Amino acid sequence: MKAVLVEGFSQTPKITNLPDPKSVDNGVILKVEATGVCRSDWHGWVGHDDDIELPHVPGHEMAGIVVEVGKRVENWKIGDRVTVPFVGGCGACPQCAAGQQQVCDHQFQAGFTHWGSFAEYVSLHHADLNLVALPETIKFSTAASLGCRFVTSFRAIVDQGQTKAGEWVAVHGCGGVGLSAIMIADALGAHVVAIDITQDKLKLAQEIGAAVTINSTSVDNVVEAVRDVTGGGAHVSLDALGHPQTCFNSILSLRKRGKHIQVGLMLGDQSSPQVPMNKVIAEELEILGSHGMQAHRYDAMMAMIQSGKLKPELLVGQTISLAQSIEVLMSMDKFEGVGTTVITEF
Repeated sequence: MKAVLVEGFSQTPKITNLPDPKSVDNGVILKVEATGVCRSDWHGWVGHDDDIELPHVPGHEMAGIVVEVGKRVENWKIGDRVTVPFVGGCGACPQCAAGQQQVCDHQFQAGFTHWGSFAEYVSLHHADLNLVALPETIKFSTAASLGCRFVTSFRAIVDQGQTKAGEWVAVHGCGGVGLSAIMIADALGAHVVAIDITQDKLKLAQEIGAAVTINSTSVDNVVEAVRDVTGGGAHVSLDALGHPQTCFNSILSLRKRGKHIQVGLMLGDQSSPQVPMNKVIAEELEILGSHGMQAHRYDAMMAMIQSGKLKPELLVGQTISLAQSIEVLMSMDKFEGVGTTVITEF
């Protein structure tokens, strides 16, 4: 199969031909029809993820067609259109028993724990627990854009934030995660404040549901700007970027008893940011993480997509070839472009 191969961290990957993946008894082989290029892939490429062993094939946001089925798989057959959460559960640990596969004790992540979807084919484990049926009405490119950023934001806004209509939601960073969160919060009837440093991203944020946009380069104090426009602070605030400053601002942007949700990854030398714990205690703030979403929770999101309440296809910024993905991957830290980038040509 044709694939992108990483042979050294922070070294230019290459397009090459590799052996097709082998199926496992509880898994399937997926012919990849589309796969997103995500900042998490960039973190893996530079060496921030301890699970990755070189040489490595990245890619964790995917959709495609089942072409091979393991002998212990009961619910899937060749030809099925599917997508999959970027965190897969084992089905045997206490977390999986509680329905929390996104924090499985023995989780697998294509593109991290084993070779991923920057390739023509990928192996997916524990298929009966982790695969999600893809309706014919949803394009592969749209489904691939859901795989990490959109589902993580859905769980952050809906499950972790328990966001309600009429509440104020602040979203710090308008990349793929942030734009997804804005669309989802707006669909729930919340008022959204979008914060970013670039006007083109803020323009798209407004088009998909942000009630207010704040360019952080144009105000003296982001926190004061958010608190002013929300009448005292947000009920829910997300750091959708993953940076010590946006994390700090998100917490300070909250009103009393508000919820900060950390969605953007902070790895390497940014993994232990400063937190205003005095405010957390005095104002009874909540600090929550959001790490993907279980396959069994996709139904609620898919229902909103099929009803037209959510339109993730609007967040697909560009579609590219597998060869073009190398340059896009290496430049993810520059935050160029608007919306998500999806590989659709292999």
